[in-house]
Amino acid sequence: MRNRILAITAAALTAMAVAAVASQASELPVIYNGTLGYAHISSTASPPGANNFSCKPSSAHPRPVILVHGTFADMSDSWQALSPLLYNHGYCVFALNYGSYDGAGSLGIYGTGSVVKSAEELSSFVNSVLSATKASQVDLVGHSQGGMMPRYFLKNLGGAAKVHTLVGLAPSNHGTTLLGLATLAGYFPGAIAFLGILCPACEQQTAGSSFITSLNSGGDTVAGVSYTVIESIYDEVVTPYTSAWLSGSKVNNVNLQSQCILDGGEHLSMPYDHIADADVLTALDPEHPQHPACYPVLPVVGG
Repeated sequence: MRNRILAITAAALTAMAVAAVASQASELPVIYNGTLGYAHISSTASPPGANNFSCKPSSAHPRPVILVHGTFADMSDSWQALSPLLYNHGYCVFALNYGSYDGAGSLGIYGTGSVVKSAEELSSFVNSVLSATKASQVDLVGHSQGGMMPRYFLKNLGGAAKVHTLVGLAPSNHGTTLLGLATLAGYFPGAIAFLGILCPACEQQTAGSSFITSLNSGGDTVAGVSYTVIESIYDEVVTPYTSAWLSGSKVNNVNLQSQCILDGGEHLSMPYDHIADADVLTALDPEHPQHPACYPVLPVVGG
């Protein structure tokens, strides 16, 4: 009897060890380096762990997460860190390209079209994800314009009923300056040429534009949705950085440097900032808050 118990125990321990190894082997590498992330091969390639439309959300994470890139960017260059990080934590992850204006997408430049049309593209994508996963709601995580544009979807396209949480990484919620947009364009080869008439979203994101004024009229938020804004005091694109903040009863504005004085990250590095990405995990699952280590994060590069 004793030998049988030992044999069963040994078999169970072996099974647990094999399962642990299999779990570790299934994890994807998380690249906290924007210079590598932005050196992607194809702008239309799904980021690691994303866009498996056969993925079924777990009871621990019942809502799929949709990642929304910013102006001039694409889903591949933006999410080489956050997409695999979410996947490794058990989320169904999805990402899209949007806002290809006048053929700019063929050049790998997205997020330049009208914010209204981009919100309509997001709405369609959300419907596809909900249909595939059978979930009742999604969570949205967006960088720059990708954190602001979904607010139009929530306010004007019926998105509030389909979204539980919106997380914005340096979102252009209250607009920015033309200089800030030019700074952003300088990071993307060829993007400078798209400022002006080739980038309706650029004009719409300038502070005081009719679009921004309308978006924020009546309040920053809509009922039923939780909002988190994650921002750096060193943001050189969304200027001043405080224009990213939202006000409302279900809003959490998070300052990176208040968590770690060594975080020198700015606008472009935000998706590759280990502290910002940990804050995303906390925003999506507040009952299991993350406590990232405080070590240096570099401008543009991240870390």
